[in-house]
Amino acid sequence: MTENISIKKAFTHGGKFHSDDVFSAALLKILFPEIDITRGFEVPEGYDGLVFDIGLGEYDHHQNDREIRENGCPYAAFGLLWRRFGNYLLSEDEAEKFDESFIQPLDYSDNTGEPCDLSKTISVFNPCWDEEADSDEYFFKAVELAKTILERHILYTKGKEKANELLDEAMKGMKNHILVLQRFIPWKKYLMESDVYFVIYPSKRGGYNVQPAVQNEEKDSFKVPFPVEWWGKSIEELQNISGIKTLTFCHATGFLLATDSLEDAIAACEKAMIENNE
Repeated sequence: MTENISIKKAFTHGGKFHSDDVFSAALLKILFPEIDITRGFEVPEGYDGLVFDIGLGEYDHHQNDREIRENGCPYAAFGLLWRRFGNYLLSEDEAEKFDESFIQPLDYSDNTGEPCDLSKTISVFNPCWDEEADSDEYFFKAVELAKTILERHILYTKGKEKANELLDEAMKGMKNHILVLQRFIPWKKYLMESDVYFVIYPSKRGGYNVQPAVQNEEKDSFKVPFPVEWWGKSIEELQNISGIKTLTFCHATGFLLATDSLEDAIAACEKAMIENNE
């Protein structure tokens, strides 16, 4: 991951901590598991480790000439560190998206004081005003939580990248706007702008699930809907209306249909396309 980089120690400010220095430390712990992070109120003279959120250096943001993104969101230490090391954890494209979706809200909150739920969560790890407690101890407890949160978000992002690659491959064999998957893969947003009308995948209950692809974020913006007269009907009604033998379920909102066989799943999609064109 960071084979050519070795950072053994880092220094950040002491006292009250915020999501910025906590998530910065968490990111460094992910990148360099053996790193020793120290807190204090002044950077030791001649310190030869990485310094963040203090010291007016490369990974500080408290000076007047602090860096600001093109969209107007100012960098905090977390964003500066992510800009430097994010590509070690995600692809360049996904690292940029991750900065926008996850890191910028924290950077913005730290720079402006704008409320942010995750920042509030981290802030309650600080000792209360009447609590006899070691601030450093609670800082590192907060870092462990932040590390878990960050790792899970990165894992989900990597999963999305893998899913998109599998979808690209599956689409090479698509026929008649019907995409058949060998297993469920997150697909909804990725296929919005594609020419996929329906997605079929094995159900954990047995048989197959079928879903109509959507055009946008609206839940009922189906490119091609299932016939409305199928929605919410009983098994007997469904099979009589549709003429499809193993059609067993159609959700009352039309977003999901189930069949016992792949052939009938495909038949349901084809029938929907025919009726939509009539």
